Amino acid sequence: MLSTITIDVGTTSVKLCLFDQTGALLASGRQSTPTVSDPWGEIYDVAALEGLIIRFVAGLPAEQRAAVRKIAITGVGESGGLVREDGTLASPMILWHDQRGAALLAALGPGERHAIYRVTGLPANANYGLSKTAWSLQQAGSAAAGALWLNVSEFLAARMTGERWSEPSLASRTMALDLRRRAWSAEIAGLLGVPVGTFAPLRNAAEGSPLTAAFAGSAGLSSVVEVHVSGHDHIVGAAGAGLRQGELLNSTGTTEGLLVLRDSPSTDESTELTRLANGLACSGEDFTLFASIPTGGSAFATLQSMLGLDVTALAAVIERVHGRYLAGELVPSDCPLVLPQFRGSPPPDKDARARGFIAGIGTATTLDELVLGTFLGMVLQFDEVLALFPERPDRIKVIGPAGRNPLWLQLKADLLEAPLSVSLFPEVVSAGAQALASAGPRSWDRSDPHEVAPDPGRSAKLAVWRDDVLPLWDTLKGAGR
Repeated sequence: MLSTITIDVGTTSVKLCLFDQTGALLASGRQSTPTVSDPWGEIYDVAALEGLIIRFVAGLPAEQRAAVRKIAITGVGESGGLVREDGTLASPMILWHDQRGAALLAALGPGERHAIYRVTGLPANANYGLSKTAWSLQQAGSAAAGALWLNVSEFLAARMTGERWSEPSLASRTMALDLRRRAWSAEIAGLLGVPVGTFAPLRNAAEGSPLTAAFAGSAGLSSVVEVHVSGHDHIVGAAGAGLRQGELLNSTGTTEGLLVLRDSPSTDESTELTRLANGLACSGEDFTLFASIPTGGSAFATLQSMLGLDVTALAAVIERVHGRYLAGELVPSDCPLVLPQFRGSPPPDKDARARGFIAGIGTATTLDELVLGTFLGMVLQFDEVLALFPERPDRIKVIGPAGRNPLWLQLKADLLEAPLSVSLFPEVVSAGAQALASAGPRSWDRSDPHEVAPDPGRSAKLAVWRDDVLPLWDTLKGAGR
């Protein structure tokens, strides 16, 4: 591998790292993702985004910058905007969860929705890029002439290199890519009146382009540095985790992702009912099957807001609850039942408008019980989504912030009655971005994994609890739609 700067544009933060040629992490930084509101929703502040990247790079020691040979960019999969040939925007750079194109999808009939899943492997949903592309074209009018739809990671690459291209795993999150042909679909794009030429040529993660002299100068880098778009962050995380077929990647962050690798897409009617998302791996060779749970790490912010706790105080509560759970002092049946749809519901409902519920609160309900109930709800939701996949995985690899939350991990292991292999390395996605840009594999052992084993006694009690709460759980899900 070669010395690489990685950029990971997440929902809540932008992670910036420097890895040397051995894959060792030399430097890292984290900044809040810069966004602003427009009349329709939330968009990236692209000037601020570029600025924080340049400041990080320029702030590295001169000898480290001199050794850099690659920049690898990853990020959320459904964001994007229309980008002109000169790198300027013909539309806002829209966030992944923005729903401004939803009305355009509402007019589609069952046959058209079935065609979308059959061709692209994705359920018709406004999170994906196609409806945003159609909305952007309508809003831009003649100003969109010659502009191409790019994900935010691809946009940054275009700004750095002067070239526009689309990476396969990100392309497969647009709802406009024919998975089996690995080519843009005129049939599906045409359903929303989008010319297929609005989408950029495909280029896999190992193919880069050199920096422009202007960007190299502003960041203090050599013009020999090549820029790579590594892909969709969850799928890049699979590369960083050395994911193999038969294993499941549990990628935790603001959202929670479940990902497996497959030889072919699953677009039959039974899989379509699950609303699982098919896609392409970053190499463009393997296929992926993916589910996103909208409420993952974002549950911490919700708890902080509801309980009036800061980060340190909430962490102390979680640590206390974990100890009491292991000691048998906290009983799941005494906790409120929390349906944690704080940011919408996961498959098979997949509704951004869905909301959560907290049931069973009494005058004796304690803070610890409410916190435990929230995490119990999160792992019960995870178990339901996992059941949608066609096979139970042989191994579950966990990356991201959950690795620092023993309560979340232990509840998951106990409820699933399965051991977890959990990374203690904080930047598995960024490490995967470097590996993909260098076309080199990365071993899971390099992610400093440790095992979290289930306890048979606790698993048995959780199984009884799950059976008892499922009728109310299903009622709450119906009310939350």
